[in-house]
Amino acid sequence: MTIRVLIADDQVMIRDGLAALLSSDPDIEVIGQAGNGREAVEMARRLDPDVIVMDIRMPEMDGLAATAELAGEPDPDADPAGARPKVLMLTTFDLDEYVYEALGAGASGFLLKDASAADLVTGVRVVAAGDALLAPSITRRLIGDFARRRRHQRPSPKATAGLTPRELDVLRLIARGLSNAEIAAELVLAEQTIKTHVGHVLTKLALRDRTQAVVYAYENGLVG
Repeated sequence: MTIRVLIADDQVMIRDGLAALLSSDPDIEVIGQAGNGREAVEMARRLDPDVIVMDIRMPEMDGLAATAELAGEPDPDADPAGARPKVLMLTTFDLDEYVYEALGAGASGFLLKDASAADLVTGVRVVAAGDALLAPSITRRLIGDFARRRRHQRPSPKATAGLTPRELDVLRLIARGLSNAEIAAELVLAEQTIKTHVGHVLTKLALRDRTQAVVYAYENGLVG
């Protein structure tokens, strides 16, 4: 299935470069380019992309505000898995506050602009599939920071309400950064069974994707 991508960046050369890189992959189609967050929101509503590659710093409306606006819109298909476009944030700044704001706004992934072409294509594929993607350096610091802040916090009973013991195990392993295949090996279960558990976790906790699941787990003291 072709992944439909919208690119949002205020610099034409960067947009064109990203479009060229992504279009070289036979499974990715670049369907539009936006010069600011407002244009990105309007084009997303009109073109219905699967993924938006979104710069953080843009005029009129930045990428964080645009992502938050898209994430807050009602889903016309009422799909519990979320039919809204996934957002892969790109920035030149490896700063924690941007990561937290991007995740809070509803982004599914976060890459630095110095990432390789292969990393960019992989990133689009990963977030299109509904998985979380963070640059490795950002992931280590993000999880480390949450762990330090939550080290003495006990899990909230409310946070685990409705989850079965197995689903709680799966959530904790998601928060450790394990893939479905790795979780399956850890719990000695079939990968399809893990996919089902992940879906139940996201639905029960009203989470959009694995990125939100990671943040949820750390914020509620489920790992650390």
